Amino acid sequence: MSLIDPIHSVAVEEDLSGDRFERSAITEYIIMKSLTKSARRHGGVAVATMLLGLTVGYSSAAENEIRVPSNDLKGIDPEVTGLETALLAQAPNVPPPITRKHATKVIVNLEVREVVKQLADGVEYVFWTFGGSVPGNFIRVREGDEIEFHLNNHQNNKMPHSIDLHAVSGPGGGAASSFTAPGHSSQFSFKALHSGLFVYHCATAPVGMHIGNGMYGLILVEPKEGLPPVDHEYYMMQGEFYTTGKYGDQGLQGFDMDKAVDERPPYVVFNGAVDSLVGDRALTAKVGETTRLFFGNGGPNLTSSFHIIGGQFDALYEDGTMTNFLQNVQTTTVPPGSAVVVDFKAHAPGTYVLVDHAVFRAFNKGALGMLKVDGPQNLLVYSGKEVDATYIGKAAEAGSEAEKKVAALQAQMAEEIKSNPKIAGLTKDIQVQKGNAVFMQTCFVCHQPEGQGVAGQIPPLAKSDFLATLSKEDYIRGVLMGRTGQIVVNGKTYNGTMVPLNYLSDEQIANVLTYVRNSWGNSGEAVTPQEVTRIRQSAAPPPTKSEFE
Repeated sequence: MSLIDPIHSVAVEEDLSGDRFERSAITEYIIMKSLTKSARRHGGVAVATMLLGLTVGYSSAAENEIRVPSNDLKGIDPEVTGLETALLAQAPNVPPPITRKHATKVIVNLEVREVVKQLADGVEYVFWTFGGSVPGNFIRVREGDEIEFHLNNHQNNKMPHSIDLHAVSGPGGGAASSFTAPGHSSQFSFKALHSGLFVYHCATAPVGMHIGNGMYGLILVEPKEGLPPVDHEYYMMQGEFYTTGKYGDQGLQGFDMDKAVDERPPYVVFNGAVDSLVGDRALTAKVGETTRLFFGNGGPNLTSSFHIIGGQFDALYEDGTMTNFLQNVQTTTVPPGSAVVVDFKAHAPGTYVLVDHAVFRAFNKGALGMLKVDGPQNLLVYSGKEVDATYIGKAAEAGSEAEKKVAALQAQMAEEIKSNPKIAGLTKDIQVQKGNAVFMQTCFVCHQPEGQGVAGQIPPLAKSDFLATLSKEDYIRGVLMGRTGQIVVNGKTYNGTMVPLNYLSDEQIANVLTYVRNSWGNSGEAVTPQEVTRIRQSAAPPPTKSEFE
């Protein structure tokens, strides 16, 4: 008998009794006894708690199936005319604005799928989804509409699921009415009484685990008068993933309940994956156009500080309200289970970076996207660098000499590659592609997407004569330990500091250095993870205390 067999058997027994609702207390007692026995066999209190959540859900679903009100009992809303099926969209896309001027009956069909997809480069995860992707499908209706909601749990899924829509005005937001076993479909109805941008999510126990596996999305209830027209509309949601491995650990990752309870996510991402909105997947617009972002936070734990680097929100509809908005806002906080609407007009061309301004989440955990804006320059709006002058403060010192070069490690590298089949299968071309992903996540803000650097501040990586003189060990040490002092690159002097990136794994460092050494006119041999490991282990540990303490 499976873990949920006692639930099924008791439910059938209740249905046959003809006295279902009066015997609910007796039923709960019988179910609890069955759950307790199952829990003892399968792991104790934690299993019993999960089973109790499932039991309550199954019971509620069964009750709703029996008590489905007829149209006569629900009555007919005279303001609702016509019928249509909702057009759903996967992020970052949004269904088109609603043009009708009356309320109608809208049928929403949403399928739950448990799927294996990419969380980061080389990292896979079993996502629980509304519609096959994270976030779930975007739903768009109008204030006053009557929504007939069908939640379909795919037959190949392993878990029961439900949905709580924050747009529902009723206990549970639809959760009890929509509790659905694999291979089953549930239906309920609600009236969209309030306009706004609302989060929806799974509410099946353990709720945090279902949300943490990707079960969240947005439903927009447009106000009766509609929204101001814009040139582009996009859909974004932030969420955390609590993987058993660290950030970047390769392979299929599982869900770590301890990390989730302690709120220690290895990943904080936009739209369900690292790099989901960069490169070829970046959002696009033109100078002078207004872009509207429907941004939500699925959580389950962390509050987002949403920000566009280089831009301001011309209009901000806080907490998803449609009744008023703020203007000229730099950053907005979005708690778990909430959403905002932001309108943004780009006045200068370039790449605008979208981040959670808790910046370690952006540059180290994945909460980063891009909006690429094309169009003519307007130097009155933004000039770029106009002066590049030398500033020497009182404490300035001559830059330290470049670190010593060491002999190339060709023989050792060849031997290590030969003895390790995994590394032997990782060709330089594959390393370059993997390194590009690391560069776009970690390095591009300073060094720029094409390696051009920032004039007078950050030396270029592209066609760099300085990099051409470095050995592979110099490359590796620079990333692991950082670099400070004066250098000359392509005839220009730079005096600054590169911070250590030793939090990256040996494989990530090897891949990103291979990418830099073989991009933008550079040419060099591949760097192996074994070389990075050796140099990391040979490096002297940092002092535990400052010499000034």
